[in-house]
Amino acid sequence: HRGLPLSQGRVVGDRVECGYHGLVFDSRGACVKVPGQDRIPPGARVRHYEVVEQDHLLWIWMGDEGRADPARIPRHPWHDDPAWEWVKDRYPIAANYQLITDNLMDLTHVGYVHGRTIGGTPQAHSGAQTTVKETEQGVRVERWMLDSIPPPTYTAACKFNTERVDRWMEIDFFAPSTVRIHTGAVDAGSGAQEGRRDGGFAFMGLNTMTPETESSTHYFWSGANKRQPGAPSGRDRLRASLEVTFGEDKGVVEAQQKSLDRQPEPLVMIASDAGMVRARRLVQAMLEAQA
Repeated sequence: HRGLPLSQGRVVGDRVECGYHGLVFDSRGACVKVPGQDRIPPGARVRHYEVVEQDHLLWIWMGDEGRADPARIPRHPWHDDPAWEWVKDRYPIAANYQLITDNLMDLTHVGYVHGRTIGGTPQAHSGAQTTVKETEQGVRVERWMLDSIPPPTYTAACKFNTERVDRWMEIDFFAPSTVRIHTGAVDAGSGAQEGRRDGGFAFMGLNTMTPETESSTHYFWSGANKRQPGAPSGRDRLRASLEVTFGEDKGVVEAQQKSLDRQPEPLVMIASDAGMVRARRLVQAMLEAQA
């Protein structure tokens, strides 16, 4: 009632107690206790937000309560699948959230930006068999690099029987700002395109961006590797690899933001931008509908 943020109070059971005068608020934002008096002023309320806990993630809806639709939250069951082990983190990124989405939707950059980790040869990425299609909630990009050289992180995590592999990248964009990427590889010619993907390397990445300002973003991510039978935990190696990989992407998008701040000119589009362009169109349509 005197303007002190409730974040400076404390949680008591399933309620929040103000750290200034002890007023207590329930989960719907209503004051339920005023120390020293029985009457609770009708205006003693704080705004509350709809929250869903799902797949080891907390999703908060900051808009009108009546428009919250939990069915539109992307599911990520790999966080509960014992066949996968995963790590997670949040990075502050000094760039607009859509630049991060752009980066994730166009993986032709991998051969150039991530040569130390997940890269492989740039030519394999540029020449990948690629399809782009819209889905019920966004866009899907599928990329195949057949008979290609496996990158360092793949050979460190998995022993292949052949020198070359068939490699896939399946990218699902969920509007407005979540991207799931399933990548992996098996021995070349062993039937990966027909669905035979056992015995190789597989990675499942979840990336979801919460805008902070026009030029800064909270970037939440998790990365999961398929467990190798009988092998020790690879979580430490996975985290170390992802920190390098995401650090490389962070440097790219932050440099883009600085450049675009100086000169926000229209950017040239090339063929590999197809998935990113469709994702941006969907977000723009959502913004226009909201306005």
